[in-house]
Amino acid sequence: MKQFFLSLFALLVSVVVGLSIWIYYPKYKINQIQEQSVTVASQQELTYIDHFRMLDQTYLNHLAIGDSIITGIGAEGEENFVDHFSKQLEQQTNKHVITQNEGIPGVSSSQLNAVVQKGTFDQQIKDADLITINVGGNDILQTMEGMDYHKVFQSFDSMQSIFINNLTEISRKIRETNEDATIVFLEMYNPLEQAHELYDIADQLLPKWNVKIYELASSLDYSLVMQTTKVINSNHQQYLSADGVHPNSLGYAALSKQMLEQLRKKPFVKSA
Repeated sequence: MKQFFLSLFALLVSVVVGLSIWIYYPKYKINQIQEQSVTVASQQELTYIDHFRMLDQTYLNHLAIGDSIITGIGAEGEENFVDHFSKQLEQQTNKHVITQNEGIPGVSSSQLNAVVQKGTFDQQIKDADLITINVGGNDILQTMEGMDYHKVFQSFDSMQSIFINNLTEISRKIRETNEDATIVFLEMYNPLEQAHELYDIADQLLPKWNVKIYELASSLDYSLVMQTTKVINSNHQQYLSADGVHPNSLGYAALSKQMLEQLRKKPFVKSA
């Protein structure tokens, strides 16, 4: 009997440790990558904004690809994220920013990858100085359709694997076409209020999702991840549109400010 309880205790400990690693390691890894960037920044004088200012040209090409966040759904007829950011970038660099918004509402990572691999954006990618990418939300929504939440939870790893493979292929295509453009990925964010029944689940899964984006960005030259979750979260519900998912014009302005702040502070360096 004693041996049985010892075995049971060991099993429980292993389960708890396993769950703790599964839940908390992605947050730790993200923080580690962010801290490494801060350390390098303290040793590196040239930031992304400095780089854009120093380019021997009077303009900057900003290409944005992805889903409805890129398109600007929820902006209520006012400036969307891409337009708002581009205007702020103009002020920071004293250069005209030519914006090409190729957002596709409802697009999944698989669909966006297919469009990119087809060569649809080849010329825009070739000309770009800055490429902003937001995709992945529809991967989750399309998977959830017709499934209960338990099954969605079970399918998370395979869903994430498909997503990151697509994002990796998109990034590879971009780098084959343009070696020098700065690439900015957006984090996935949790728009739910803390009282929502799914808030805790989403709060646990999103770091596991986002850490893969950080790992991809850290493997690419001149690439970074915008900390979207610092802006859109349960404490900033005023930044959401009426649908409770997309940012409103205030939210897009806040995202623009966050992206600009990171570009002003992050070092313009190649990957490790």
